[in-house]
Amino acid sequence: MKLPHRRQFLHLAAGAAALSAGATIARAQAYPTRPVRILVNSAPGGAPDILARLMAQWLSERLGQPFVIDNRPGAGGNIAVEAVVKAPADGYTLLLVGIQGAINATLYEKLNYDFTRDIELVASISRETLALEVTPSFPARTVPEFIAYAKANPGKLTMATPGIGSTPHLAGELFKMMAGLDMVHVPYRASAPALIDVIGGQVQMIFGPLSSSLEYVRAGKLRALAVSTASRSGALPDIPPLADFLPGYDVSGWFGIAAPKNTPAEIVERLNKEINAGLADPKLKARVADLGATVFAGSRADFRKFLADETEKWAKVIKFKAE
Repeated sequence: MKLPHRRQFLHLAAGAAALSAGATIARAQAYPTRPVRILVNSAPGGAPDILARLMAQWLSERLGQPFVIDNRPGAGGNIAVEAVVKAPADGYTLLLVGIQGAINATLYEKLNYDFTRDIELVASISRETLALEVTPSFPARTVPEFIAYAKANPGKLTMATPGIGSTPHLAGELFKMMAGLDMVHVPYRASAPALIDVIGGQVQMIFGPLSSSLEYVRAGKLRALAVSTASRSGALPDIPPLADFLPGYDVSGWFGIAAPKNTPAEIVERLNKEINAGLADPKLKARVADLGATVFAGSRADFRKFLADETEKWAKVIKFKAE
């Protein structure tokens, strides 16, 4: 058998590479050819579900196939994550990922997955501000007054949250850790009953997500003392950041889209491009703002770095709480 000349071999190799690249581009351009599921780890109607549906509508219009929401609440978000981890890595099963991806890595001793190993981050979407909110009859009207009151009454103040490991819970634990406070955690099954009991005075305070608590603050049913992000919120421009009193404090709920590990890179990149295009659209940005959040666009590398930083931060808080 006559072997090909070296020059012929290089031409053949170059041709094969070009064909492979062409096939990759064609696959990305053809995607999707059937409906795509986005799993959401909460029940219908909440802020995460609404956000996922906004993004699903955008992607459906841009890519010409239905993006369908599949609600899988339960187990602190782990049910939805496990379902995505086990799904084929073909771009047709996605996940609305949130801060629980960073929290659960430390909160749960045994998980059936490794988030970093088994999940492919596609694109960040939004960040949501929380506010330190108290019942209107509470004697403190500022953060320094609140801290002074809490230190004068150790173990007597109660802090409502929508559950162990939730963003409001960890926001409260970080606050307690940085301010040196002793408060009693009162977990609820969801944000709505927790907020109602703070409004009624059965519990004194909560770190309320603005998506669910903003209207109560505007109506005077809750008093906001500070916002959780490092800068002021456009939704509550007169309320100072907690970082003004506790330097370095910065907490937000956040969401993004993820996929099973080894989903084809060209599909992931196309989704990232289309999602970022949506986040630049004025109408979609306004809808995100209506949820008390801001758009959080960026590259996949940016998202990976952000997740790593969040995982490290919450690991310190959870370990401190366990000591």
